[in-house]
Amino acid sequence: MKPSTSFLHTLLGACALAAPLAGLCAPPSTTAQIERGRYLVTIGGCNDCHTPGYGASGGKVPEKEWLTGDTLGYRGPWGTTYATNLRRLVAGMNEPQWLAMAQHQPMRPPMPWPALRAMSAQDLRAVYQLIRWLGPQGDAAPPYLPPGQAPQGPVVVFPAPPGT
Repeated sequence: MKPSTSFLHTLLGACALAAPLAGLCAPPSTTAQIERGRYLVTIGGCNDCHTPGYGASGGKVPEKEWLTGDTLGYRGPWGTTYATNLRRLVAGMNEPQWLAMAQHQPMRPPMPWPALRAMSAQDLRAVYQLIRWLGPQGDAAPPYLPPGQAPQGPVVVFPAPPGT
């Protein structure tokens, strides 16, 4: 049975009326999420550790080089940690895995994990979208070294807290 012309006109008219309302229920656009993620990564200081040379250059590292991890170590009573290559890390994760990691995974200094945990899920999703948009690039950062193991490259040394 072939639909009538009046039925098709009615259907098309209903779709035309509903189309402007569709945006009210839609999730934020990917472009808006990426822009929000860029803003959060910038003001949150993520590049300070996760982008080589960012601080020394006054933030003048091209965006295509952001968040690729670093070989500069951070040494203290906890051992030596390195800023992860977030672009390689996120390439192997879906959004729920990213949220679970950011909100619950234990992290070592100097990662400002209290600030990360204070971010809303919406903000963490925006950061995820930016990192995914940047795409995987660069090499993995060196692995964590426990206390007593000497790092091979340059390190920032943190003193032990008073009273320890």
